[in-house]
Amino acid sequence: MEDRSLEESAMATGGRKLVSSPPVFSEDGTKLLVCTGTTVSIYSISTGLLVAELEGHTELVTSVVVVPMGITAMKFSSFCWTASLDGTISHWDFSSPELIRRIRVGLPIYCMVIPRSSSSGTEMKDKPSDCLAFISVEDSSNKNDEKKALCGQIKIYNLTRSKFVGGLLAETRKPEIMAVSKSGEYVGIRNKRKLHVWKIPVKDFNFNDIRKIKLHHTKNLTTLAFHPNERLIAAGDVTGRILLWKGFGKRKFSDRIQNFSQHNSDDEEERPGVRGDDDAELSSTWHWHPAEVKILQFSPDGEYLYSGGKEGVLVLWHVATGKKRFLPRIGSALLYFAQAQDPSLACISCTDNQIQIVNMSSTKIVKSISGIKLPFPFPRVHGDLNGFAFDRAAGVVALRTEAFSVQLFSLFHDAEISQIQVCERNYQPVDDVTMVLALLALSRDGSVMGTVEVKLPEEEIGGLVCLKFWMRGSQTSDYSLETVVYEPHSDSGISALAFHPHKNMAASASFGGDFKIWVSKSSEQKYQKFQKSGWRCRSVGSYKRRPMTAAAFCPDGSVLAVAAEGVVTLWDPDTNILVSVIGQTTSPITDLAFTGNSNYLIATSRGSNPQLAVWEMTTLSLRWSYKLSTGAISSTENGSHFAVLALSISVEGSAVHDEDGLIILFEADRPSPVAAWHVRKARLGGLAFLQRDPTIDDGKVSEGNTSSELLVFINGEHEYVVFDPFTNMAHQIRKRSKDSRSLDEKAESYGYASIYGELPEFKHGEKIMPMISSIPSDSPWESIFNGPSHALPPLTKLCSTFLASLLQKNTDRDDRSVVDADVTNHLMEMAR
Repeated sequence: MEDRSLEESAMATGGRKLVSSPPVFSEDGTKLLVCTGTTVSIYSISTGLLVAELEGHTELVTSVVVVPMGITAMKFSSFCWTASLDGTISHWDFSSPELIRRIRVGLPIYCMVIPRSSSSGTEMKDKPSDCLAFISVEDSSNKNDEKKALCGQIKIYNLTRSKFVGGLLAETRKPEIMAVSKSGEYVGIRNKRKLHVWKIPVKDFNFNDIRKIKLHHTKNLTTLAFHPNERLIAAGDVTGRILLWKGFGKRKFSDRIQNFSQHNSDDEEERPGVRGDDDAELSSTWHWHPAEVKILQFSPDGEYLYSGGKEGVLVLWHVATGKKRFLPRIGSALLYFAQAQDPSLACISCTDNQIQIVNMSSTKIVKSISGIKLPFPFPRVHGDLNGFAFDRAAGVVALRTEAFSVQLFSLFHDAEISQIQVCERNYQPVDDVTMVLALLALSRDGSVMGTVEVKLPEEEIGGLVCLKFWMRGSQTSDYSLETVVYEPHSDSGISALAFHPHKNMAASASFGGDFKIWVSKSSEQKYQKFQKSGWRCRSVGSYKRRPMTAAAFCPDGSVLAVAAEGVVTLWDPDTNILVSVIGQTTSPITDLAFTGNSNYLIATSRGSNPQLAVWEMTTLSLRWSYKLSTGAISSTENGSHFAVLALSISVEGSAVHDEDGLIILFEADRPSPVAAWHVRKARLGGLAFLQRDPTIDDGKVSEGNTSSELLVFINGEHEYVVFDPFTNMAHQIRKRSKDSRSLDEKAESYGYASIYGELPEFKHGEKIMPMISSIPSDSPWESIFNGPSHALPPLTKLCSTFLASLLQKNTDRDDRSVVDADVTNHLMEMAR
């Protein structure tokens, strides 16, 4: 048996988190740089698609900073710095993309900010200025058993000379997130109920000239932001309040040393709202948010302050008057806010792994970048039910979301296909959970989806179980509700839902002691002239009124296996006749699965006496069994192979962490495992065999192996890996890129081609129209000439831009629009 780690095997992964760190816009506002695990993904703002990746870090990337390097009036910078928990800082040209330089700091970096004043590229009299980075690191070298050990440190690192500058700025219990002012003059952190603010020398940097003040509050602070033009700092706390200190550091940060010995620091009339001897002119408080403030940032001109949190609403505060505007119904709690150089463009990172691109002028969401939905806490109903359903043929996983919907996610393209709202109610992140999407199942071909909703009782009164059947339309993402069944098993909960492999038939098992077989009316009436769609209950079965805990159809659909606690009952689904009863376990059976050739039935149970058992269907006898706790199970469609996700298992005598586990591949007729892989975050994970995607994979199978299936593992944080379990080869995941369209999107024509048809091909001349850096508009015809006459560009530039918008854009590898210069000049002459 092979025993290895998926990380060691360098498997292809997907489902990365898009909201682990704040995103950053490029200088020209056309791209968004997002920290995604060990890489930085670059997305196009106009399309929302992935255009490039920065790969090179070995641990989580925690910070990305876009810094101007020799900016001119007609050219934008494409350079950035990235920091990671691997203890390195990398310098990139993300337009290529290309790694320019890597610096090893030696300590895990949790946050990095680079003041623009230290990296603007301006030259001193005889040498260019050094680039300084403020980093928040974790140093556990001196960590001991004391509870008050200070592991977080704030340091300054000279990126130009690759060395630390001076000593420590601060020591904290854990690494803290930093904020820097627009001018680079101030750097701050929040530490429990205090703000630490440093003034950095802008012109001639000297570590000894750095000055520091502290500002105090009565509650723990969560975030802070500096005003771009004034000496004003804002901070949010855990109760939802926003504190503003105006004129902070007037005494200690003043360039001239003044005598304040006669100043009464406790005079409330002279310094209203300021606590104790804090160095500020006045302090005021705003309160709207019901929970902690997660987002806080000033607009580039300083007129507005943006705030947000758990309630999923972005609040725009007018700084001068305190009046509010709102961007409501974003859909999830807010985590980060970033704004481009263009003040009308911003993005919001949400807890559901989605980034919303916002037009701040109209306060509307114009584009979304969606990753796989992240796990969320919800009440457990009727045990620990499965949260994943797989369409094996299409390589799609369906998973439940916090907003009472189901997300369809392509495992082969690492991209969202669609979201289906399954509960008819508006989701508010701050509301108490009263409805749970408890169960989710897909038919073998993905044409039918079944969902089970549970309305939680209030004070043990008023609970409701609802079973819904959804039919897929012409497209993969198009599911429509066909049947709703309230209380399908009286007042009992549903433990399992399984679909027939070839018919529109389903079986639901109940903890109340029965199971029901459901059939589609349209399939029964296919020979009638007028068909009525919908599902109905055709038969009901039970076994000694024992709770039914699992159900599965065999691959040919001739046998339905239903677990009645510790035994397995076998039924004829067409006649609902009990065929046989096998097995006797001490713990209730939680999963059932047939092998692809229907010769074996695999049953798993958990609890204090877990078991993995394989039953031979020809003799109805136990083939072999293990005392093994499993979290998921899946079998191949052909042959007798199956894989299990084993939890809390020991490897060579050493105990594995509770969150870790093993993927074990078996052949049903033999108890010896074929292969095993050590995986992390296995609890609440999923496992499934998928058919190979012929458009991505070449379909080649290793010699001696008749299977053409791949295995996917999704861990508890919804990160996944797709690999070939028989050859141990990684399956290449095609991420949604600039050349990839939506899975169901057809090719469309734009500009000139959409009106007059395709132009004949021309040979491109040597002269190429210069690229104009701008944000594509949804209404180019209306926006080109929109503005006052004195602000419009010259007619020569305006006319060329207008005519270029009518031509079809051919995208090369560098994502630049290439227009034939001779044709453009000819059209300009005609326009004149």
